[in-house]
Amino acid sequence: MELIVARGREDLVKARRGGTVALVPTMGALHEGHRSLIRQARVRADQVVVSIFVNPLQFGPNEDFSRYPRTFESDLHACRAEDVDVVFHPAAEDMYAPDRQVGVSAGQMGRIVEGAFRPGHFDGVLTVVLKLFNLVQPDLAVFGQKDAQQLALIRRMVADLDLPIEILGVPTVREPDGLALSSRNRYLSGDDRRVALALSRALRAGAAQLTPAEIRRTARAVLDEAGPELDVDYLALVDPATFTEVGDGFEGMAVLAVAASVGSTRLIDNVTLTLNPS
Repeated sequence: MELIVARGREDLVKARRGGTVALVPTMGALHEGHRSLIRQARVRADQVVVSIFVNPLQFGPNEDFSRYPRTFESDLHACRAEDVDVVFHPAAEDMYAPDRQVGVSAGQMGRIVEGAFRPGHFDGVLTVVLKLFNLVQPDLAVFGQKDAQQLALIRRMVADLDLPIEILGVPTVREPDGLALSSRNRYLSGDDRRVALALSRALRAGAAQLTPAEIRRTARAVLDEAGPELDVDYLALVDPATFTEVGDGFEGMAVLAVAASVGSTRLIDNVTLTLNPS
């Protein structure tokens, strides 16, 4: 079937067929990481909807909303290649009324780790995701594990608000040198990229250790070795469900997460590991 581009609710209703629907929310500038999400959606559902919307609510006043890459035609090409059924591409003025009053609060969980450095970011993420869920009415929604705190908060929103949607997390896709795929990688110069590789090196080095203290110390040492060109916001070892820091006696799954800027480009990455002190 020919790819349908929907601009609003009426278009989505017209495009809907029978069977299950999977939504892959994106901000466009699609890369192999996004395509891995689409492939998982394709396996799991009868109809795949990809949303392409650069959400202004999740950008702070000093962030890169105006320069965030917008590559709609190449995104459509990627969606056709992945057999997407519908691309939902609304305008900002259709998503948000000028007198908008109500949004979603991410609560305390949205104000720690990444949220501590981007106030209001997760409120904006959850607000747009809930709107997309209401508009598309999916049975399944697919997100990347690279945005681990975002994924945890979306799962919490679905549970807290009793939304009848399955949330699927897909492992991070990396480039051959280990850098996690991101739409912002295109902003990195050759020198910037070499510095940025410290993020994945630090995560690998930390994940090879056995205790929380060793994990944090080893990963931090790798980041410090990168020098002043790497401006680290945080390195955190957290519970994957709550994103609170784990203590020395913690057992079970944990997420080692990092965020840092290289030049004007801010990057995040994480790895999931299992702690078993015994």
